[in-house]
Amino acid sequence: MNVVIGIDVGGSTTKIVGYQADGTLIAMGKVEAADPLTSAYGALGKFINENNLALTDVCQIILTGVGASLFTKDVYGIPTRTVNEFEAIGLGGLALSGKKEGLIVSMGTGTAFVRAGQNGSVHIGGSGVGGGTVLGLCSKLCGATSFRTVVEMSRGGQLGRVDLNIEDISKGVIATLPPDTTASNFGKMADGATAQDITLGILNMTFQTIGMMAVFACRNDKVKDVILTGTLTQVPYAKHVFEALQKMHKVNFIIPPNAIYATATGAALSYITAAHKG
Repeated sequence: MNVVIGIDVGGSTTKIVGYQADGTLIAMGKVEAADPLTSAYGALGKFINENNLALTDVCQIILTGVGASLFTKDVYGIPTRTVNEFEAIGLGGLALSGKKEGLIVSMGTGTAFVRAGQNGSVHIGGSGVGGGTVLGLCSKLCGATSFRTVVEMSRGGQLGRVDLNIEDISKGVIATLPPDTTASNFGKMADGATAQDITLGILNMTFQTIGMMAVFACRNDKVKDVILTGTLTQVPYAKHVFEALQKMHKVNFIIPPNAIYATATGAALSYITAAHKG
């Protein structure tokens, strides 16, 4: 078996995707460790063991992500190379969504915006607002230090105690804006606001910021499909925010299956696609 493995090497979490050389998906997985090198080697070992493979079955490893530059030689003697992260984000987002072109939004520690299509992938910009923002603020303000805790705490929150909405400041009707549209994130902040309210407010602010940046990016583009990928897609509240923005701005937000593995998927497919073209 000729197996191609794509690895998205993060700061502590590594995603791994394996394909047969003909493009058939084998499996996806992730591993968390104290450092990128340990995480990547652990992910590869776990993947090979869980899928009954041998090192000799793997013909190519493609690395991408912030930790990819730490690898200066072949992994376990297997031919190893790196691919530009933005190229991987574009390829992976399109592959998982089944779209031929679109705006791929990779929501990780920060957020990257990649315009992808038949002519390749172009990084059009990014934002420091992302998962790191959520964890940093929630840790300091609410005592939540993991996404699991953040999600659990947010379920009991009420946005009306922290966010200022249009209906709070205007009694008139604004044709393009529903009354519950956010006028100011954390612009209300009632004295009785709880940690749960603040946690929900942080999630709401983060997703609204990312979503509106995507809307603006699509304004002068014929493409209206926004493909959301990355760790933050696993937060249930994300779907609520993006559905609201979709109705308001006529942009099609898509969270494809296995969205957290988009970059690793793109890494593997970059090799497979090039091989087929060759």
